[in-house]
Amino acid sequence: MKVKVTMQDIADRLNISKNSVSQALSGKDGVSEETRQLIIDTANEMGYTYSRGRKSTEEEVGTFVILASEFAFSKRNFFGEIYLSIEKEAAKRNKRMVIQSIDHHASEQLILPPILFDPSVEGILILSHITTPYIQAVTGTGIPTVLIDHHHPDLKADSILTNNRYAAYTAVQHLIELGHTRIGFIGNIQFSPSYYERLEGYRLALYQSAIEYNPIWVFDRAIEEMDDVFNAVQKLDKQPTAWFCVNDGFGFLINSVMYKLGYQIPQDVSIVSFDNGQLSRITTPLTTTMDVDLSYFGRKAIEQLFWRIDHPEEPFIEILLPTHLIIRESTQHPNT
Repeated sequence: MKVKVTMQDIADRLNISKNSVSQALSGKDGVSEETRQLIIDTANEMGYTYSRGRKSTEEEVGTFVILASEFAFSKRNFFGEIYLSIEKEAAKRNKRMVIQSIDHHASEQLILPPILFDPSVEGILILSHITTPYIQAVTGTGIPTVLIDHHHPDLKADSILTNNRYAAYTAVQHLIELGHTRIGFIGNIQFSPSYYERLEGYRLALYQSAIEYNPIWVFDRAIEEMDDVFNAVQKLDKQPTAWFCVNDGFGFLINSVMYKLGYQIPQDVSIVSFDNGQLSRITTPLTTTMDVDLSYFGRKAIEQLFWRIDHPEEPFIEILLPTHLIIRESTQHPNT
């Protein structure tokens, strides 16, 4: 019968401490990357394995890894709330979380972090989008993976998503019910599939109400910066009476631009944004927005990852999470 290889066996082979082996294989700090790679290579050579199922050995607790781009990590409110929920749910199930930021170089060169080669890793969560080729490289490891707030037809993984189309439809329908027919759209649909879906929801609301789609009022390649938004909007010969913004950042910018152009909100222009983040709560007036329950994202992602570990052969699925409209002071009936 084959003798099971232990961490101590690896430590003895390399003449290092068992603690160093544990740190390397668990992705913890305390060893250099060169040493970590040597330990991982030696472990593989000696046939050291962890179970990828629910059961952990006495030497280790199962590990989940969160991957995200540097941009996603920079969105502290967005990432922080999701992560706290993930960490809480994982801890209930005796799993530890390892966070790994993916920079531009790693993304472009398809360099996977060493932690993914740690046999203790049982599952991966990818927060928001990195690039499709990079995510394909991650899923190519065979480790069960769940995407959070991102999906793509070429990606073979489960996804936890906001119901973007219906949420955008609800937001624009609110403006229509107030009497608006000149409704603008602003966002960058190239940035995220979510934003493209919100444009589809915007168009669906117009279609359902027999309001003509006017491409002049649609800025679907907008850059989320003040100068770009101002330069685009101020050139319009006729302004919309309302704007649907793909996120709170664009809502904040449209609010500022309207004031610069001499318009009052909501007397002259109504604004609806998306996410119910901090920016929607510090504008004057406060911005009507679509609320996204970020903690629910985390709970559902962990639930789905455990399900995927237990059902590796089942078809990949997308789970759409609901939103709800928070009506604040930035919307009212049009004056014209």
